[in-house]
Amino acid sequence: MAELITFICKRTVVSTKPVQAGKTYPLSVLDRHMEVNHLRMVLYYPSTGLPTKPGEITTKLRESLAVTLTNYPIITGRLQKNDKEQWMIKCNDAGVRMIEAKARGSLEEWLRNVDREKELMLVYWEEMYHKPYFWSTFYVQLTEFEDGGLAIGLSCTHLLADQTCATMFIKAWANTTLFSKMMHPPFFYPLPQRRPGNRKLNQKPYTALINHYKTSISKSIHIVDAKHTTVTLVFSDDMVRACIAMAQPIDGTDKSSPTPFEALSGLFWVCISKVKGVRNGLVDMSIRMDMRKVLGLDKGFFGNCMVYNKVHLEGFQEDNLSQAASSIGEVVAKMDREGIMDLIEWLVCKDDRSQSFMNGCDLICASLEGVDLFSIIFEDVIVPIRVSCYVEPVSGLGQVLILPAKPGDGELSRVVMVTLPRDEAIKMCEHDLILRLSPTILMDVNKP
Repeated sequence: MAELITFICKRTVVSTKPVQAGKTYPLSVLDRHMEVNHLRMVLYYPSTGLPTKPGEITTKLRESLAVTLTNYPIITGRLQKNDKEQWMIKCNDAGVRMIEAKARGSLEEWLRNVDREKELMLVYWEEMYHKPYFWSTFYVQLTEFEDGGLAIGLSCTHLLADQTCATMFIKAWANTTLFSKMMHPPFFYPLPQRRPGNRKLNQKPYTALINHYKTSISKSIHIVDAKHTTVTLVFSDDMVRACIAMAQPIDGTDKSSPTPFEALSGLFWVCISKVKGVRNGLVDMSIRMDMRKVLGLDKGFFGNCMVYNKVHLEGFQEDNLSQAASSIGEVVAKMDREGIMDLIEWLVCKDDRSQSFMNGCDLICASLEGVDLFSIIFEDVIVPIRVSCYVEPVSGLGQVLILPAKPGDGELSRVVMVTLPRDEAIKMCEHDLILRLSPTILMDVNKP
């Protein structure tokens, strides 16, 4: 398979302006609890149809990346421990690694045959060195297809950024390439703190959320190198509306209708539980939500704001989608500002530098509905024709990522990326509830 991709070179791209000497950035408690994970994203762009010289596209993108990095000193810096043995970033203009590659054939042919293993070849990643001060926390891979088309891959440690941050950075790079300026600069500041005496009277801490993190921290990290595959399914606007109708509580009202995330995550919770052989009840599941709006943070906030929470359901009736979606909705509703502030305060007090693996045991279902990768345009009117997102490594019971689909596919349309052991992924695609909705499968287990 390696002959499909030819790696041309690996470079270091630095910012065009030096950073302030001695500048450092501390990492938050939400950052530090994502140390074990990393992100990978791939965006596919069709050919512009215009003749180009060899290396012209990559040179242009490399130069605009250097300009973009001027506003992202945290990305070009390197990890270092502070006097409390906690990670921080020392801004030293060490740059990011860029990999340039060529792929055989056309982009269209690649997309017809791509699977998880092939796609991950388009997004370079290196694990942290034993000397982290020399390790790049961000990697960019540009892969040009011989017969036209481009794949842009970004990978980074989850310690510095979540999917929203990574998307913000790629969009800033695209704006710099297309318009020669950045539309929305990032903001680097700490997570909010409660003002003294600002807690509501008789307000009890959100112990369920705190206990979920407490349990995850106490468990030892054990990553099993299982053979997983990833299935990508596209649900049209009509399909999502049908799923919401299936998940509607009995005697429910419009106000009690589940959101697209609640309906779809409930759907996959039920289906995956069935293929894993659970007869009475459902597998353990945690949801993963972006808390920026809840905390009142600026859209440009750069740092981890994804929070995990356990979903509990007792007395489940077989294939009862409304029960599953309602349980998810109840947990989402409880994740308000006060509850998240309770978690942040507990993590700050608890912070003992213990590593946690939040993706470790449960089925993880993440809402990435604010991650708008299809709006990232590097060349005028050339939009991505497909995007993919991964949170690695995948362990536990599997992973479900729910993202927006192309804007033209309808307001409620969604892309769902499901990562499971291969045999379970095959059975999931054959589940009655999935077949009833008939989503389009873009990347499946039957690709050659």
